[in-house]
Amino acid sequence: MKIDEFRIFEGRNIYSHRKCIKMCVDLQGYRDIPTKDIEGFNEKVLELIPELNEHRCGIDEENGFKKRLYEGTYLSHTCEHIILALQNRLGLNAAYGKSREIDGDKYYIIYEYVYVSTGVEIGKITVNLINSLINKENYDLKDAISKVRTILRTEELGPSTLSIIKEAKDRNIPVMKIGEGSMFQLGYGRYSKVIEATISDNTRSIGVDIACDKLLTKEILHNQCLPIAEGGKVRNALEMLIKAERIGYPITLKPRFGNQGKGVFVNIKNEKEALNAYEVLAKGFSDIIIEKNIFGRDYRVCVVDGKVVAAAERIPPYIIGDGFSSIRELVNDVNRDSMRGEGHEKPLTKIKLNDELKTYISKKGYNLESILPEGEKLILRENANLSTGGKAIDCTDIIHEENIQICERAARAIGLDICGIDVCCNDISKPITDGGAIIEVNAAPGIRMHHYPSEGKSRNVAGSIVDMMFKDSPKSIPVVAITGTNGKTTTTRLISYALSKAGCNVGMTTTGGIYINNKCIHKGDTTGYYSARTILANKEIDAAVLETARGGILKKGLAYDLADVAVITNITEDHLGIDGIDTLEDLAYVKALVGEAVKDEGYVVLNADDPMSKTIVDRMKSNIIIFSKDKYNTTLRSNISNGGYGVYISNGVMCVEKSGEIVPIVKVEDIKITLEGKLTYNIENAMAACAALIGLKLDYPIIKEGLTTFYGDEEFNPGRFNMYNIDNVVVVLDYGHNIEGYKAVLSGAKNIKHNRLVGIIGVPGDRTNSSVEEVGKIAGENFDYIYIKEDKDKRGRKNGEIASILENGVLKAGFDRKSIDIVLNERDALEKALDDAKAGDLIIMFFEDSKPLVELVKERISLKTNKDQSAIMA
Repeated sequence: MKIDEFRIFEGRNIYSHRKCIKMCVDLQGYRDIPTKDIEGFNEKVLELIPELNEHRCGIDEENGFKKRLYEGTYLSHTCEHIILALQNRLGLNAAYGKSREIDGDKYYIIYEYVYVSTGVEIGKITVNLINSLINKENYDLKDAISKVRTILRTEELGPSTLSIIKEAKDRNIPVMKIGEGSMFQLGYGRYSKVIEATISDNTRSIGVDIACDKLLTKEILHNQCLPIAEGGKVRNALEMLIKAERIGYPITLKPRFGNQGKGVFVNIKNEKEALNAYEVLAKGFSDIIIEKNIFGRDYRVCVVDGKVVAAAERIPPYIIGDGFSSIRELVNDVNRDSMRGEGHEKPLTKIKLNDELKTYISKKGYNLESILPEGEKLILRENANLSTGGKAIDCTDIIHEENIQICERAARAIGLDICGIDVCCNDISKPITDGGAIIEVNAAPGIRMHHYPSEGKSRNVAGSIVDMMFKDSPKSIPVVAITGTNGKTTTTRLISYALSKAGCNVGMTTTGGIYINNKCIHKGDTTGYYSARTILANKEIDAAVLETARGGILKKGLAYDLADVAVITNITEDHLGIDGIDTLEDLAYVKALVGEAVKDEGYVVLNADDPMSKTIVDRMKSNIIIFSKDKYNTTLRSNISNGGYGVYISNGVMCVEKSGEIVPIVKVEDIKITLEGKLTYNIENAMAACAALIGLKLDYPIIKEGLTTFYGDEEFNPGRFNMYNIDNVVVVLDYGHNIEGYKAVLSGAKNIKHNRLVGIIGVPGDRTNSSVEEVGKIAGENFDYIYIKEDKDKRGRKNGEIASILENGVLKAGFDRKSIDIVLNERDALEKALDDAKAGDLIIMFFEDSKPLVELVKERISLKTNKDQSAIMA
């Protein structure tokens, strides 16, 4: 078994609405060999991965997968289950998987993942394990899992971040990861917010800087008459001893710029302990603070948006002796608790056997190898931070009102919207002004102690944080996704234009480029995942209109979570035979994903005049808007009868009907891109755009204004039936590149007055031979003269290959060979057609790259204008 490639889907995709990995493998001759026929395989795999015994598999019964193994299942299926089992062993919740044949020994295995690098590595481990079982070789699975745990630790998110992400999703706020760390964007566009752990984009950097400086924090709190521990900075051991004498023992020593309780030594009772602690601290920190030791219990109070939202008592880590185990062994036993992990990966953190712990227990006369008497409780460090192994007990309900006011004043004084305030006092239910003090104020406080206390209620701090971030703004912006075989670019541009007329700053992706508020920031075919992410992350926009092409869906899935409106213009033959999409049904399955990924209250726009679009209606779970040129179309009438919207043409007027109310929107002849109704396909595109705008709840007058002031020219809709007049010869430039595209353009062209209809035809090289030949045949049936050219990007074809197939198709239509000219270069072909043109000709050119063609046309127009002016002057 060999891995050919991995493909990562971060968003919803054609395999799953969960993020997943597609691992393509070569079974190397084992396609038809079930695992029961591989000696010892089933027994060994169940021994190494007992979790497989719990898999119910497709038959959905207890021990279902084990039953399948012994009945006879295949390597790809087994591989899928092992991958999921190993992820579960690591504590990752991955449950979805499937395997499918590509061709012969080639299979793909789809499996859900939580963290991508970990997921990929588990795929590799699984293949290595399977190969070792086949070859009867030893494989150190324990070592492999140990290594993948290391990878997991580098990318695993902490409980604080995960809690915030969950709360955002619970509020239907989309979440996007930024970079490799723990930074995330919540929402899209103008109203999006960025958060990293518990630092929000409203957290003031000056407040963070102050909180990170414990000495400066003390000064500011003291200035505001808030209770703090007496103390200051020490530069050397002598100064430390002098200040300790003045303050009076016991004292506390800690780094000025530390965090997570690292390097904090408390309850230092004399000079010897002070010097020992200072020596340890000085090895790792240059700035050290001395404070009067405050006796009492350790509390953390969390303040969000100026209000106390949670409070917890922190209990330092401890062990209880059994009379025969060493302290080291007892700590290791505690660390085996499944609730404890490295760093912030679990609700509790493993206790570190470091110098600080050794120093602390030495005060009690112990070292790590000491045997602790049975029943004796040994506190391992006086610091009670969760990051050093402590526990938490919720006490939010008992915190005294005066203490609440003190903590809220402290947060305002430091200038933090989210902070954790460390308080030491005997009882948080009594005022801390009586012997207690604020010890520290922490920016980016960990909130797992409040979400997962060892005792008491869980407090939803993450929810308070998300509510604060969106209290003054919407949770996101409207997102419209447009897909289909033909018309999607025009529909996308028309929707964007109407939204801009409504006062929106629109972000748009199209085959022509990425646009922000009508300005192109990147040219090219930008209809995929990363282009959409560019729009969604942009802080200027308050609406996103995303042309979403088949290729991008197949490569990466959807960049957004759920759209407000999805439009599927039509589903006709194009790009078949590529990426496993061989039939129209396959293509419909891909396009349907865009319609499935819509909010419950959102709308899916479908074309009732398109046969394949009607086949996917039942897959849509949101509200549906149907459009049709025929007001009596049965699919349209059915949707209206069920309470949905219908958009249709009646007596030359585009109308909207819902619940018995019919509203005329605009006369077809007034929709500029239809050329007074001559371009039938643009009537469909206008209806699709109208339906989408209805789904966005735009007012009808705004929709009408958008439809009647959007022109089909180079400025508004470049590359889509753009017409130029050169000395009584009309040139149309259009991006039509498939069978239906050709048919639509030619249907419209026949409605335009002309003498000869001249075609300059070409097709992208990745189309099937039959499709290319059919385009040639259509051209032969409609044009009076044909120039055949080729795209610059051959897409794997040889020079002249596509032209030859097109020519065959033209000739099959009974076309006169003498009326065919082959000029492979696109610009040269147009130049030749213009040179040969006769008055009254209508030249239709289906292009790959419009820029040099537009330049040529404008040169000819300019030349004609100059000649006319010269003639007048003469």
